[in-house]
Amino acid sequence: MYIVMLAYTAPREEIDYLLPDHIEWLTRHYDAGHFLCSGRQSGELGRVIITRPMPRGKLEAMLATDPLDLAKMVRHQVVEFEATRTAPELSRVNEALAS
Repeated sequence: MYIVMLAYTAPREEIDYLLPDHIEWLTRHYDAGHFLCSGRQSGELGRVIITRPMPRGKLEAMLATDPLDLAKMVRHQVVEFEATRTAPELSRVNEALAS
């Protein structure tokens, strides 16, 4: 699984202009089953996405299509981790514990 931290690198007014496109991009990846959770960081510094397990290259390719990334308005920090324990409501999305 991954935690993706998106740090804004442009003024908030410019970010706001592209947010509808970013939200549409998020929706496509939720619909495809790639993303589990997303939202704003406190302090309006950026955004956070939590993903399902997948190959790192696939995630990097997806992030490269984010409209905010294409416009060079965010910087991604990707943290990969293996969830070894989850709340019961998350157990069905954690393939590592499914077996």
